[in-house]
Amino acid sequence: MTILVIAEHDNTQLKVATLNAVAAAAKIGGDVHVLVAGSGAQAVADQAAKADGVAKVLLADGAALAEGLAENVAAQVLAVAQNYSHILFPATASGKNVAPRVAAKLDVAQISDIIAVESADTFQRPIYAGNAIATVQSSDAVKVITVRTTAFDAAAAEGGSAPVESLAAVADAGKSKFVSREVAKSDRPELAGASVVVSGGRALGSSENFGLLEALADKLGAALGASRAAVDAGYAPNDWQVGQTGKIVAPQLYVAVGISGAIQHLAGMKDSKVIVAINKDPEAPIFGVADYGLVGDLFEIVPELTAAL
Repeated sequence: MTILVIAEHDNTQLKVATLNAVAAAAKIGGDVHVLVAGSGAQAVADQAAKADGVAKVLLADGAALAEGLAENVAAQVLAVAQNYSHILFPATASGKNVAPRVAAKLDVAQISDIIAVESADTFQRPIYAGNAIATVQSSDAVKVITVRTTAFDAAAAEGGSAPVESLAAVADAGKSKFVSREVAKSDRPELAGASVVVSGGRALGSSENFGLLEALADKLGAALGASRAAVDAGYAPNDWQVGQTGKIVAPQLYVAVGISGAIQHLAGMKDSKVIVAINKDPEAPIFGVADYGLVGDLFEIVPELTAAL
């Protein structure tokens, strides 16, 4: 039994989400291979080769793979799929874009967002916004799986010495083309992998008031997040959204400010190690999952808290 993990990267740096997927693969058992599909991505392959538990790295380096277009990456995965019993993707925007294409071409059912491995063919995944856990067993010859990265501690980035094998890169499928990319730049940690997250809700009232959270986040060295209501109201950018339809996070500390705790938001952060909630409504659902709660006006509490740190 051999498992293939599809690396997430930017042609320069291996993303931590890949190491979470490697950890999930290790729980399935068997040899773990990592596919790096990109352009000028030798450095990424070398990083993947050092990851603990990786037996081999496959490097497909070609112009058609430079921007990670889903059609081309899926074709590259399919070129080697017959050699593997399991194909794992991190459940990120990129992984969730490619995995269904691979599953459809292989005519198998995708197993999405797994949070635990029971055996080589049986997995657990959340349903109903995390209010229930489904145990899914698959009899497909090749199992295409996306991995909820927050559910598995990342494999060690050092300690391995896997060989790197070069593959022939696929040609451009011609079904899509890269036009441009706008990348938000910030000195703050990346939301999905941050150890501390400060999130704001609709109660902040405006994008200007999110400045209160920025000062607190600066003191804590935290990433900034937001509820869907705050994002929909235009108070925060889309890439800050935490929840079922946003990013799933599980930091060491999650501070929820002015967030009521709708089920969709809780699905994205309730696995955080310590949750602090600030809300003027003592009956807010967020207090049901919080380790510490402050009932009161956030416009008074947050400045006081920031000043005290």
